[in-house]
Amino acid sequence: MQLRIPGPTPIPEDVLRTQSRQMVDHRGKEFSTLLQNTTARLKQIFQTKNDIFLLTGSGTGGMEAAVVNTLSPGDRVLSVSIGSFGNRFAGIAEQFGASVERLQFEWGTPADPDAVRRALAKDSAFKAVLFTHNETSTGVTNDLASLARVAREAGVLILVDAISSLGSIDLPVDKWGCDVVVTASQKGWMAPPGIAMASVSEKAWAAHAKAKMPRFYWDFAKAKSFVEKGQTPWTPAVSTAYALDLATEKMLAEGMNNIFARHARVGKVARDGAKALGLALFAAEAYASNTVTAVKGAEGMDVKKLVRTLREEHQVYIAAGQDKLEEKIFRIGHLGWVTEDDIREVLSAIKVVLPGVGFKG
Repeated sequence: MQLRIPGPTPIPEDVLRTQSRQMVDHRGKEFSTLLQNTTARLKQIFQTKNDIFLLTGSGTGGMEAAVVNTLSPGDRVLSVSIGSFGNRFAGIAEQFGASVERLQFEWGTPADPDAVRRALAKDSAFKAVLFTHNETSTGVTNDLASLARVAREAGVLILVDAISSLGSIDLPVDKWGCDVVVTASQKGWMAPPGIAMASVSEKAWAAHAKAKMPRFYWDFAKAKSFVEKGQTPWTPAVSTAYALDLATEKMLAEGMNNIFARHARVGKVARDGAKALGLALFAAEAYASNTVTAVKGAEGMDVKKLVRTLREEHQVYIAAGQDKLEEKIFRIGHLGWVTEDDIREVLSAIKVVLPGVGFKG
């Protein structure tokens, strides 16, 4: 089987085995040691000295935590969206009462730092900006270094959805001055779903002290008070924690620069292979993601049938588009435990299936 959706992603055999271990006391020494070791490795991978918390939940939970821990109802927020998940981030902030201005870019293109600068300059009341580093709905990676620089110049909080990028694409949190950065275990981390990870800067802590959005389960202050004891405030996803502990050990053993280079190679194989089949990419290669490739469905091509046939006849799992792109593109995930040969196998299966789904290329 080839599981090549943007997440959950495949898990190495030794990581699968370790998560089957018996439960331990999550208030005991064994789990405390695991939590401390995993957190220390995460700080290396995030490239940060900031606090990092393991939150039991999905990536979306981590996005909610970023919002409710730093903002108050009525705060002005600039949402920079290039796709479905950017819109989700904005929706979370709106749900909790933020006054959100949505800066929308055409799906399939990245955010323009100059447009962000102009938007921030129009209103000195902006408290925060919401960025998506890597938009899996469109296969686009934003130039977060430039976007964060613009936000720092404006003095606003920088809240980042790095769910499908961190651990696979370089994101030096401290160097770029990001205040809250969120990712999740089921993406590039070679672990199952169940844990969101968030880094929190000193500036974010200062905002937290004044933030009045309701929070209980996601409260960073509670997480901080418990992590100092080697615990989490609520019952953690122990099995996922076992997996993430070993997975982060394996990632550092491979070397983060090697991981970034591997994802770049794999992404190129996916893009070159799609073009070689006569298909067109949805995003220009200058900003195409190295963790998910979005491919246009050709005229007359049934994208849903392509996805279904690959699954049922070849045990190859890819994703259709989301929202308004549901029947217009398909997406090949290639993050975490993935090699060039994995993607070549996927492309070979696509080649076999294409003639039967209306493709006339």
